[in-house]
Amino acid sequence: MSDGPGAPHGRSSSSALHTDHYELTMLQAALRSGTASRRCVFETFARRLPAGRRYGVVAGTGRLLEAIERFRFGDAEIADLRERGVVDEDTLDFLAGYRFDGDIWGYAEGETYFPYSPVLVVESDFAHGVILETLILSILNHDSAVASAASRMTGAAGTRPCIEMGSRRTHDEAAVAAARAAYVAGFATTSNLEAGRRHGVPTSGTSAHAFTLLHDSEREAFAAQVAAFGPGTTLLVDTYDVTQGVQTAVEVAGTGLGGVRLDSGDLVVQAREVREQLDGLGATDTRIVVTSDLDEHAIAALAAAPVDGYGVGTRVVTGSGHPTASMVYKLVAREDAQGRMMGVAKKSQDKQSVGGRKYALRRRNLNGIAEAEVLGIGEPPQGDDDDRDMLVPLVREGVVLTGEHATLDGARARHEASVAELPRSAHQLSQGEPAIETTFLTDTP
Repeated sequence: MSDGPGAPHGRSSSSALHTDHYELTMLQAALRSGTASRRCVFETFARRLPAGRRYGVVAGTGRLLEAIERFRFGDAEIADLRERGVVDEDTLDFLAGYRFDGDIWGYAEGETYFPYSPVLVVESDFAHGVILETLILSILNHDSAVASAASRMTGAAGTRPCIEMGSRRTHDEAAVAAARAAYVAGFATTSNLEAGRRHGVPTSGTSAHAFTLLHDSEREAFAAQVAAFGPGTTLLVDTYDVTQGVQTAVEVAGTGLGGVRLDSGDLVVQAREVREQLDGLGATDTRIVVTSDLDEHAIAALAAAPVDGYGVGTRVVTGSGHPTASMVYKLVAREDAQGRMMGVAKKSQDKQSVGGRKYALRRRNLNGIAEAEVLGIGEPPQGDDDDRDMLVPLVREGVVLTGEHATLDGARARHEASVAELPRSAHQLSQGEPAIETTFLTDTP
């Protein structure tokens, strides 16, 4: 099948063309006008949370920093831009030598965020900062949407593990990113092997209905799986009749059967019936894993059922109804003709921004519970020993910083701690306002 006229014949390792055309036309015009070198501050934030959400979760930061390191216009990218006449030769010369050389601050991956939280702050000249917009937003919007949904699911699941298994319900590359984002937000494992190879996310999986249907009987299918993986495997028992499936599973694997999976029907009722049947057969330690279009509300409804784990697919990889975090990337400060920094802001109706470089503080009470997101404009807000500064350095003079904040395990632990400090209302799944209020030290927008 043809990719169509002008389509690339191979995928470049560069991330430079993962951008919008207008970013390069702005660059060309700024280079011509002499304003491309003006110092600027760009900020990424969401004006509001998705309807009914109490908090958001920052995810994708690690992927973004890797992508910024690969944001290079090599010979292939320059040749493509020249062939299609996207920008002029002076701009191509600039792009050929492009390396982001500014500073980036942000909320560490795994942190919770609220409306107007400056989850990423880019400080550079206009030329180096403006062309990162699409790269930043495409990664943070997707991964944060998935992590925000996943966080609600793991919160509803409590101590019961969640398995991410949505690869077949989204784009192939989105599936890898979604598995990583769900892991940040507390999912135990993923079915996606590339996420395991690329990001180190633990993987798991057993069999589908096709494996049972391949064999002449359910018993033969179970016997084949147990022979391959041992009695500790998990058998899918609802291809035909659940009650008979459970009976056969225990007869084949013995009372040491690791688990059974239910993928259809009234899961609450079935889980109770299966638990009773397993216990009656002596398989008291056999786990029950449920799947089938689960979301945070379905998981919460199963809280009282004897379920040991949840497999979640479509709803987690699509943000459980909100596939984007709706973050934007806005110029909030720039250098004037005299070399002084000045705040700038968009005033469009319903799309306002707040001028000036932001500094964020999470106000907490004496018990360590978050009470407000406090944003200082131009200078950091003053806190006390109970409060937390939210912005951490991610890139300094073009060099990506490493450390605990940059690891996947660090992001996972940070998410757990950040959610734990939110007030009780944050954990409600019903419609409501953000769990804490965002306040500016000057007039609010």
